[in-house]
Amino acid sequence: MKKFVFSVLAASTLLLSQTAADAQAAFNTNDEVLSTYESTTSVDASVEVEQVAASKATAKSGTFKTKYNTNVRQDAGTKYKVVTLAKAGTKVTATHQKKVGKETWYKVKANGKAGWVLSSLLTSASSSVAKVSNTASASTIVSKALALKGIPYKFGGTTTAGFDCSGFTQYVFKQAGKSISRTTTTQFAESTTVSTPQAGDLVFFANTYRAGISHVGIYIGNNQFVHAGGSKAEVVSLNNSYWGPKFHSFKRIN
Repeated sequence: MKKFVFSVLAASTLLLSQTAADAQAAFNTNDEVLSTYESTTSVDASVEVEQVAASKATAKSGTFKTKYNTNVRQDAGTKYKVVTLAKAGTKVTATHQKKVGKETWYKVKANGKAGWVLSSLLTSASSSVAKVSNTASASTIVSKALALKGIPYKFGGTTTAGFDCSGFTQYVFKQAGKSISRTTTTQFAESTTVSTPQAGDLVFFANTYRAGISHVGIYIGNNQFVHAGGSKAEVVSLNNSYWGPKFHSFKRIN
């Protein structure tokens, strides 16, 4: 009888051991499949982002002039370091072009240095370029901006009949004696990021009505900015529950 009980116990132990081994093997197999899936999707996502970020450079020839004081960067994109500043009216020769999202960048040579410029900041070499004033002071920019408070917001607007955000900033700078480009994207490209803002600097926001840099205003000090947004031109705090989380950077027009 003792021998019989021992045999049953031994068989049960063997069965349990086999079941545990099978379960562990199944777990290991599933874990390996999951790891392989995660690795594959990670690589695919990385490749996709890279393709969206920038296309390969292709040959481009032509001579252009800069419309405004323009940053020339190490590569195509505003995240790259500025290698030189090309003053408005500087002649540059393009050698390559690259598509980054919806924007086209040209590789040019300016001030003896090669770099990349947003194509919309350039015009044909035969075009006349308005002379840029460098006399705009911070106080003048702020006072001109505050004088426009209450003017209605109008998408695409560039006059006192109604402004959109970049139309507002362009108009203010022009009234203060300095010419800047028309759109939020080009204003972002032509300006230089600063860590300590001063009154009169541009302040940019991201992911408002569209992804990426999508809104601009003018910093007036005391953690406030003036902009054309919502229903009218107004002063808003950077602690505002909507604008605060969407703040991107302070930038300065050279």
